[in-house]
Amino acid sequence: MFEFRRQPLKALYILYTVITVPSVRVPYWIITSILPAWRPRKRWTLYRTLNVYALQAAVKFVFATGAFTGDAPEKSQRNADKLGFVWVEPLPAELVRGDVTEAALVNDVSPAQVHGYWVGKGVGNGSHARKAKSGEKVLYHFHGGGFVFGSSHPNDQHNCQVTALVKECSSTFERAFSLDYRLSSAAPFVQANPFPAALLDTLSGYRYLVETVGFQPHNIVVCGDSAGGQLALSLTRYLIRESIPSLPPPGALVLVSPSVDWACTDLGNPSCSTRANASSDFLAPLFENGYIVRCLLGSLPYEEIHNNAWFSPASLRISTNGLFEKFPPTCIIAGGAEQLVDGIRVLRDRLIADNGKEKIVYWEYPDATHDFLMTTYHEPERSEAQKGLAEWFDGVFECKTSSN
Repeated sequence: MFEFRRQPLKALYILYTVITVPSVRVPYWIITSILPAWRPRKRWTLYRTLNVYALQAAVKFVFATGAFTGDAPEKSQRNADKLGFVWVEPLPAELVRGDVTEAALVNDVSPAQVHGYWVGKGVGNGSHARKAKSGEKVLYHFHGGGFVFGSSHPNDQHNCQVTALVKECSSTFERAFSLDYRLSSAAPFVQANPFPAALLDTLSGYRYLVETVGFQPHNIVVCGDSAGGQLALSLTRYLIRESIPSLPPPGALVLVSPSVDWACTDLGNPSCSTRANASSDFLAPLFENGYIVRCLLGSLPYEEIHNNAWFSPASLRISTNGLFEKFPPTCIIAGGAEQLVDGIRVLRDRLIADNGKEKIVYWEYPDATHDFLMTTYHEPERSEAQKGLAEWFDGVFECKTSSN
């Protein structure tokens, strides 16, 4: 891992990749996938198979070179109206509480100014950050990327699903807000932004929506994919647990392929999804060498990744009875072909145990990979999930309206 991060090896590896992918790898992938029986999933099309192989190669490239992508907010600020860009002020220190405070002290993490992007109505004409109308709903989204790369910039791949959801769910949302939280790093790079940096940033964004823009908390849907799904879960749990009068919990929660067991505690099972779905997913480099674990932990003890629900809420080594009580209506979306699906099922069961089946909706698409809502080639599952979410949102807010 990161063996080609320095020059001239990095340049040579980039050249090698540029040459071999179209001339060697793609033809090899086609030949070895001609028959459905040779593909990772027999029901996959050749097109989907090639896209998954390309994603596998891309993720390996990123972790071989350390070519992590983030955002450049100062550049985006110059085109704020066009991009829907806004700055988000830091969370007041008094709202950092409990064991999160202890972790922040150990890791020397404080609330910081971050930024985000509005999606939907008003972007382009300067009214994207307008005050919320009475009863207006909003989707509050966190992108994936293993806490070490990715962005909510409109041109980033992670943001395409937000745009698609706002379009599909136009009867519920006029706009969405996608937060760019601080990304983490660790050796061999400079250590930066370990836990709870990203969690504090999500709290800052939530406070921005409630206190600055004026959304009622029960009209906010918190949503995240992959690492962003874990952040969405953690933010909701924090708001419920701390009972902050000015920041009640959100009205609903959507978790798309959440990464909820960074300890990989399912590896004790030979048939676990981490192993069984290695060929049909693209996440393996994220769990190799423990890089992301080091990024998250910072100076915290290694055991925390196994025993602390802020890191691994689906860890098989912890008991979570009552941990998720009082959660809002929650929709969990997973792919049966993804490596994280075992942990996602554990999380589903724990949420149901604390809240009942009527509040927790779980959709698993058997041949879908990790975070498939982000990939336009993943049809029909992608469109089915988007339409399902539109109907689910309508049902959630119809129930809330009738109960008031």
